[in-house]
Amino acid sequence: MEGSWKMNSCSTKGKKDDLYHVIHKVPAGDGPYVRAKHAQLVEKDPEAAIVLFWKAINAGDRVDSALKDMAMVMKQLDRTGEAIEAVKSFRGLCSKQAQDSIDNVLIDLYKKCGKVEEQIDLLKRKLRLVYQGATFNGRPTKTVRSHGKKFQVSVTQETSRLLGNLGWAYMQKGNCMMAEVVYQKAQMIDPDSNKACNLGLCLIKQGRHEEARLVLEDVVHSRLPGSEESKSRKRADELLMELRSMNCLPESLDVLSLDDDFVKGLEQLMNEWGPFRSKRLPIFEEISQFRDQVAC
Repeated sequence: MEGSWKMNSCSTKGKKDDLYHVIHKVPAGDGPYVRAKHAQLVEKDPEAAIVLFWKAINAGDRVDSALKDMAMVMKQLDRTGEAIEAVKSFRGLCSKQAQDSIDNVLIDLYKKCGKVEEQIDLLKRKLRLVYQGATFNGRPTKTVRSHGKKFQVSVTQETSRLLGNLGWAYMQKGNCMMAEVVYQKAQMIDPDSNKACNLGLCLIKQGRHEEARLVLEDVVHSRLPGSEESKSRKRADELLMELRSMNCLPESLDVLSLDDDFVKGLEQLMNEWGPFRSKRLPIFEEISQFRDQVAC
């Protein structure tokens, strides 16, 4: 009877432990990585978490996750520069499968601290991998996790996401013409309302108000995926109001012309993809005609 009580007690304790890990999203175990996650998520002590993440990395304990999690905690503490150096220095300890997600962490860090050139270079390198058919380790989809949920992302969706980020980076650089071309490509591959709003903003900044109006009305009239989201609808409405408040003068040829810097940037982007043309995925055939139109 006593043995049965002890077994039931252990079983109950095990269930409570499992429930604890589920509630706090802390992995089971007692290594430095688990202790780091406990400090981060339960104790809410980011400084202690960073120390323990370092210990996990040095001990080889779940290095892939430890490096990425530590970088994100550093970002929250405005230690972004330190996080970038840590990721670049220790990513060699991580598995090949983790390199793609580590790139995404770096892009997020570059965006946080305004390193636009580094962000553009890394995005273009990731797009070259797509062009070569090497993204997702050659698989057509990958499983990603967001807000505690898992879902599948296709190569097409990933390409559109990368192009959208590249377009935003060019906007931060002030190169609205290059941003426009990149957003146009992204919309041809996998359109959505958020990129449509950014494309509309690009066109507004170039003085092309009528084209911007047509793009933004696609969001307002729910013609694009994501149009039902209040954030996208609100942004499209605000940009349309901004357009209505402007004196829509005839568009200047100077505003619309492709300057030398833009042409060089576009040629550089396409030339980097060019050597791998025989291996490229079908989605890149879809954007060839648009590229040729711009070149003309």
